[in-house]
Amino acid sequence: MSITQPNPTLLDDLNELQSKIISGYTLSREEAVSLVAISYDSPQFKDLLSLADGIRCHFLGNNIELCSIINAKSGKCTENCKFCAQSAHYDTEVETYELLAYQPILEMAKENEAAGIHRFSLVMSGRGIEKDDLVKTLQHYLRLSRDSSISLCASLGIMTEEGLRALKAAGVKMYHHNLESSQNFYNTLCTTHSYQERLDTLKAAKSAGLSLCSGGIIGMGETWDDRLDMIFTLRDLEAVSVPVNLLNPIIGTPFENVPKLSQNEILKTIALFRWIHPRADIRLGGGRHLIDQAGRNAFTSGASATITGNYLTTTGQDISGDLAMFKSLGLSTKIRK
Repeated sequence: MSITQPNPTLLDDLNELQSKIISGYTLSREEAVSLVAISYDSPQFKDLLSLADGIRCHFLGNNIELCSIINAKSGKCTENCKFCAQSAHYDTEVETYELLAYQPILEMAKENEAAGIHRFSLVMSGRGIEKDDLVKTLQHYLRLSRDSSISLCASLGIMTEEGLRALKAAGVKMYHHNLESSQNFYNTLCTTHSYQERLDTLKAAKSAGLSLCSGGIIGMGETWDDRLDMIFTLRDLEAVSVPVNLLNPIIGTPFENVPKLSQNEILKTIALFRWIHPRADIRLGGGRHLIDQAGRNAFTSGASATITGNYLTTTGQDISGDLAMFKSLGLSTKIRK
């Protein structure tokens, strides 16, 4: 479907469309295409962003959900994802190490808990977690669930439902596994595993009783249709958290020279995701430093959550800086009920 032919009737009144969504209406693909077609120099562009923020406020209030991650196993990944610094296929000079011991993981979890972070995840490089690492990781999560009260998430790659059920039994509440983009675009990003394997992992996590955190990366050369395909798929999967990552061109990867997106395109993507999936946490993720003022404008354009602190192989906004920014915007970081 073309994104260059907006529906003129729809665009006459964005306020009416917002009211319908707040009343429970589900945005169609045709309507989403018309919203994409709003140009950056149109008077409606600011409305698109501000009304998306109104949708956020209605469904999620003024509370920003904060999560943090620890790079629990780094580098030497067998997969050839073109955007990833941890792939063994590329010379990126990323630090490599095996699964961390429990103590440094606990220390970071407690530090983040004390700072007011709501959710904490172990992230491990690789196609999927190996059996020996899974046993150790389950032990880590069992101990974390006893030694801290922070909500636990996991990001361990492609997994079976059996393994995901074991994670849930160990105290994990949410599983993170990005689709990265649309099914059509995915083969240009990675050839060592399939898009279907990613979908199957998300479906298995949902079947295991875990909440889903899944999003993707924008700025890799994908089209607006690719972005729409991804967010509609995630809406169908009922993902409760949708990370929006910006491609951070890493030297040594095939994407090292990809041009950066404009600020307007970033904000438009965030707003569109809010219009389409109004009840989900639209979460700023990796590459957030590429948004002006640490993403300040994103939090008035529909974003409702963020990863804070250090990410995987890049540095994010520090926690104190985020808390000060949210306060200045009149937003809180209380846990939503």
